[in-house]
Amino acid sequence: MSALALARRPDPDHRLLSAHDHGPLPGIRRRELFAEIEASGLTGRGGAAFPTAVKLAAVARASDPVVVANGTEGEPASWKDKVLLAENPNLVVDGAVIAARIVGASRVIVAVGRGNRTVLRRVERAIAARSDRVDVHVETVPSRFVAGEESALVHSLEGGPAKPTLKKPYERGILVQNVETLANVGLVARYGADWFRERGTADEPGTALVTVLGAVRSPGVVEVELGTPVRDVIQRVGGLAELPQALLVGGYFGTWMHAHDVLDLPLANASLRPLGADLGARTIVVLPQGACGLGESVRVVRYLAGETAGQCGPCVFGLPAMAEALEALDVGRLRRLAPQVSGRGACAHPTGATRFVASAVEVFADEIRRHRERRCRGGGHPPVLPLGASTEWR
Repeated sequence: MSALALARRPDPDHRLLSAHDHGPLPGIRRRELFAEIEASGLTGRGGAAFPTAVKLAAVARASDPVVVANGTEGEPASWKDKVLLAENPNLVVDGAVIAARIVGASRVIVAVGRGNRTVLRRVERAIAARSDRVDVHVETVPSRFVAGEESALVHSLEGGPAKPTLKKPYERGILVQNVETLANVGLVARYGADWFRERGTADEPGTALVTVLGAVRSPGVVEVELGTPVRDVIQRVGGLAELPQALLVGGYFGTWMHAHDVLDLPLANASLRPLGADLGARTIVVLPQGACGLGESVRVVRYLAGETAGQCGPCVFGLPAMAEALEALDVGRLRRLAPQVSGRGACAHPTGATRFVASAVEVFADEIRRHRERRCRGGGHPPVLPLGASTEWR
């Protein structure tokens, strides 16, 4: 079942995929709107979990602010933003228009990957049917992993290559927010901070869209309360299809974890961070017992090495070297490379890739030993982790 098909069966109380009360919000002043967003505790849903109100306040000080709704989602293992934009584009635009009102912007850009033709059509149709006071239009950018980084996205929208820059967009008066974050802005503005906090935890309120892939019965996108046990999230997609060996939590900048360590954990940063993980892209991939976690990891690291902007040494030289070292089972070299790569680039790409590799070395230590003894147990298993741009669903 496709992610889109699964998203068409939301539970009645799910907010992001089933809310259809859209339209203008007359009579609410920008100061009141900002206060509700601040009181809600909403954080960014794109991966960094940065407080939304702090970002709004920073951009509101600019002389000519712009709002960019980031729906590029170039990570192959993530479908949540594409599903949201296809199923509920008006809610995203609602939130973007409200954010524009708060920061004083007169322009809103909804950015999607060029390969996402279904999403593009539905967003264009939604915008055409609206009569907002601000200029709202949709732009396409390359469907590549690094194109979703906010400075790379802005650089592309301004006519340059989709490569990160050193100056952050908010420093230039450009508010870049993930589309799921903006959809939540729209809901908070309509129903209030107290309503938003009815779900989730006290420290991490609200719901989240989660892509669940791998050894589950119906891979797809679901909306869950933050703090829901990981086991229950998997049940929402039909449960396990095979015995799990490990789970990748957070996507390709995320962390491999032993299945027994994570299945009963609440899906929240407060529970994951003590174990070296976090929500990241809110993707969960269940690796079955019969697959080779080492082989899967090598495939992903080689993919990430090919998806760099090609402008910083840690990515240009470091990531290919890490992929070679992982494939060669050279753990010592990986440990020497890590401090030379992590935190050294213009964006988070080398840091995220290094984190992924470090978790693979730890979780698949037994698999590394078996490879050295030439008795890999998963060589014939079909690939589990998707690669390449995840663009159109069928």
